[in-house]
Amino acid sequence: MPRDPYDVLAVPRDASEQQIKKSFRRLATELHPDVNPDDPQAEERFKEAAAAYEILSDSERRATFDRYGHDGLRAGGYAPNFDTFGSIGDLFNAFFGEAGGFGADGFGARAGRGGGGDVAATVDIDLHEAATGATAKVRYEVVERCDVCHGNGAEPGTPIETCDRCGGSGQLQMVTRTPFGQMVRTGPCDLCQGQGRVPRSPCKQCQGHGRRAVKRELDVDVPAGIADGQRIRIGSQGHAAGPGGAAGDLYVLVRVRDDERFVREGQDLITVLDVPAPTAALGAELEVPTLDGTTKIQVPAGTQPGEVLTVRNLGMPALGRARHGHLRVVLNVVIPRNLTHEQRELAERLRDTLTDDNLLGEESMFAKLRRTLRHHQAA
Repeated sequence: MPRDPYDVLAVPRDASEQQIKKSFRRLATELHPDVNPDDPQAEERFKEAAAAYEILSDSERRATFDRYGHDGLRAGGYAPNFDTFGSIGDLFNAFFGEAGGFGADGFGARAGRGGGGDVAATVDIDLHEAATGATAKVRYEVVERCDVCHGNGAEPGTPIETCDRCGGSGQLQMVTRTPFGQMVRTGPCDLCQGQGRVPRSPCKQCQGHGRRAVKRELDVDVPAGIADGQRIRIGSQGHAAGPGGAAGDLYVLVRVRDDERFVREGQDLITVLDVPAPTAALGAELEVPTLDGTTKIQVPAGTQPGEVLTVRNLGMPALGRARHGHLRVVLNVVIPRNLTHEQRELAERLRDTLTDDNLLGEESMFAKLRRTLRHHQAA
């Protein structure tokens, strides 16, 4: 059962024509499939919004729905006409013009006066490259202007003539008979794609489209400090437009591969260092990994499991800034296993000499428990 068109457009039942139009414009820019190329549901959601607008923008159709609902519309012979992507593009262009940047063919604006569509690509880098910056190769498919006909769709040396179907206007009117009278729609001509002119001999390289799909490879500068999931915009590297239009942009989604040594938290890096229990008790100078090698830290005597030492300025750089985050070292006190006879004797001698002064810390067990509970409640 179709949804209530008032709910789809999020307008009250007494909404004015201007409110309905404004709501649809907003939804159209958010839901159009060319804006959401990775969302398989985008086209269906856009169709739903377009169908809702088609009902509420027509006073007779709206009155029928208000009285009888969707059943009344069907009884009157109404059915939304959004079965093809072209009709969606036609409706979108009716609101935003052909320069809106979205087209019926999935390659940005198809009409010659429109801009080209944007392209999305993904690049994978490791954590070290994210920290220092890198140049990454991005491979993607794009629609570019045909280099044989230079975008006009005609075989070189052959004329371009006025379209017989639309008489050169680039627009067609379609009349549909309904029980409520005739409904007239205007949309781009399907023969000349809104250009008003067609080549007598279509270009053999692009079959008269003026553009063709190609594979492109581009070197992209990834800035130091970039995080997983951030995007880089590269202007004019997207789909080509028709004559007079600007090419779309390329958006590169950066994926930073997991690093087995570190977990990133903002600009800080977190690592775990295993410390044998005797070493934790006595204290020592130990090496920890960094992005560029290792560094030494001083583990104080009496270190407890889970304590964190911070090494300043050895984390990730802030994007576009000179400052760095810190390296946080979580100390994992390891209890020895598989002791030899001599080791067991030494451990027993140590155990027998321990007193409360050796075992009691500055914070009691219950104080630690309360602090831990408060931390989890706050999280």
